[in-house]
Amino acid sequence: MFGFIGKQLKPYVKLVVLVIVFQIGQTLLSVYLPRINAGIIDYGVANGDIGYIINKGMLMLSLSIIQFLCAIGAGILGAKTALSTGRDLRKKIYTKILSYSQKEVAVFGAPTLITRATNDVEQIIQFLTVALTVIVATPIMFVVGVIMALAQSVALSVVVLITVPILLIITVILLLYIVPYFSKQQARIDDTNGILRDQITGVRVARAFVQENFEKKRFGKVNNELYKIGLVTSQIPTLMIPLFMFIVNAATVAVLWYGGRLALSGGVQVGEIIAFITYLSFILTATLSSSVVFIMLPRAQVSAKRIIELLDAESSIEEREDPVSLNDPRGVIKFENVSYSYAPDDPDVKPVLKNISFTAKPGTKTAIIGSTGSGKTTLLNIIPRLTDATGGRVLFDGVDIKELKKTELDAAIGMVPQKSFLFGGSLKQNILYAKSDADDDEIWDALRVAQAEEFIREKDDGINMRVSEGGANYSGGQRQRLAITRAIVRRPKVYLFDDSFSALDYATDKKLRAALKEISSDATVIVVAQRVASIKDADNIIVLNNGEIEDMGTHSELIERCATYIEIASTQPEAETEASA
Repeated sequence: MFGFIGKQLKPYVKLVVLVIVFQIGQTLLSVYLPRINAGIIDYGVANGDIGYIINKGMLMLSLSIIQFLCAIGAGILGAKTALSTGRDLRKKIYTKILSYSQKEVAVFGAPTLITRATNDVEQIIQFLTVALTVIVATPIMFVVGVIMALAQSVALSVVVLITVPILLIITVILLLYIVPYFSKQQARIDDTNGILRDQITGVRVARAFVQENFEKKRFGKVNNELYKIGLVTSQIPTLMIPLFMFIVNAATVAVLWYGGRLALSGGVQVGEIIAFITYLSFILTATLSSSVVFIMLPRAQVSAKRIIELLDAESSIEEREDPVSLNDPRGVIKFENVSYSYAPDDPDVKPVLKNISFTAKPGTKTAIIGSTGSGKTTLLNIIPRLTDATGGRVLFDGVDIKELKKTELDAAIGMVPQKSFLFGGSLKQNILYAKSDADDDEIWDALRVAQAEEFIREKDDGINMRVSEGGANYSGGQRQRLAITRAIVRRPKVYLFDDSFSALDYATDKKLRAALKEISSDATVIVVAQRVASIKDADNIIVLNNGEIEDMGTHSELIERCATYIEIASTQPEAETEASA
């Protein structure tokens, strides 16, 4: 953990050095001031020397101001260092997550990725904020406090020898008890985020099936577990403070009682007793501060381990060090014996795709159809490298896509995923995701092709209208058309549509396909569909069955010879098919 944190602090070495200097300055001044105060009492007050009192008083005031400034400087710079480190960590985590393929995202899960990027980073920030203040000041305060206490009175130091070990024993016992709860706490936060995410996303489903009470109980269970763990992790540190204060106060009473007896016999002076009590408070405060750090350390270690695990995870999608550039992409897609398995090294795991071979050329439309779970979406995801084939290869203009520069491959492809997703913000911002320099005319033209122009022009704000998170303020069909708009505005060389017309009525579907055909005459179009009507005009229809190509050809060819295709077509009303053809 310390190596990891040290690496994160490396860009802020100068700030850390300044924090250390300020901490050393304010700590040394803190432990020196009681010595001056003791002299004022024993010599100035005892002898009635007003000049001595004023001179030493002015010195104490000056040193107190310097100490105050050092403490302020250390606090500000320490907080800046901790927060800057947290900001950098969040950026690294976010960048790393963006590099993940679907496989890595599925392995970790969205809830834990969110927790690690927020709560775990926050734990590191809190630890650094305290550590930058305590780690430097505490040892100095403790060591110098012990030296100065001994210098005041060796006899009174027996109180220190008894009190400090008691505090250390208490700290160790509480640490051994609390540490296991920190790992459980982070795991329960993951669970809570996961359930909240499911319930917020699926709130309409829960209401439709009258399962609100069930969902409340499910959330209540994990929330109660988090509450119980939180009680332990918060009560222990809370218990430490009054316990330590009791011991400190008891030690102070012991010093006053024992010191008073020594003062009566002339063994110590009154000022020395007061100074010794101050140094005793420094020693015990340093011990308490160290205990707080040790309490925070295990939780920070758990969070650091979770962050390191995320940052060290290798993405299955890797780009070559010397990728091939697409100078003038044409958009020829060729599959050569492509296979895909979630566990390619395990012979017991059945591949999702097996020996897929076909070619999709510019100016043609290739359709993929098959039953649910036949591997249609997986096949489509391999082309833009959302996931990589585990066998065979995919060629783009004759070059293996794994050898191409990823950004150029992405720029050549316009993909509409199965789940139409819109980001919160404005509609224009969403469309500009595909082409950042697109002007308003290009956007409206893309909306026209996607059959979305009419309902957008009805809005007062037009393309600047607000989009709720996930596009919740649009219907399913509207979201699909806007997602298609985003792909069209790029005018890519390859269009990938993953069942992107399923929420459209047949008339809109027909108009959209006709408009799309006009603007994609020189592009490669690959469509995953369930409706036979949507793909009747395709130049090549690939029928998938259990991850393998059962047959391929035109509609008229397949309707005569392919059993699966005939079965799919027979389940769809002929009248609707003819209306949309």
